Amino acid sequence: MILIGHPWVNSPKFIKVFGEEDIKKCEADDIVLLEPLVDAHTLACYCRENGIAFAIPVMLLQEAVLANAMGAKYMICEEDTALMIQPIAQEYLFDTRILVLIQEEKEIAKHARSFIDGVIFGEAIS
Repeated sequence: MILIGHPWVNSPKFIKVFGEEDIKKCEADDIVLLEPLVDAHTLACYCRENGIAFAIPVMLLQEAVLANAMGAKYMICEEDTALMIQPIAQEYLFDTRILVLIQEEKEIAKHARSFIDGVIFGEAIS
């Protein structure tokens, strides 16, 4: 299970960006966090073409399929969405990893039992 933002685990920073200039300011090991795909598909293409790891928020299965096809490293979902997408991602061997945004450490076990790829604490996003 992937743990992003837990104080005991070294993990990359997720940096919200809104344009190419913001992306250029990021460190090489940062994960660029885009807006939803409908608003950020051009930036997603820019990231893919330039080998920049990016994450995207996902609310629908169609967005998840597109995010994977466009090369997102991570998709960030609410719990219900992640539970719907995870079995499909497993079946189709998505390269994109599904993360659920959590607030408390006790949520880790719950998502591990559901076989979700990982969790991300809100503090890991800047």
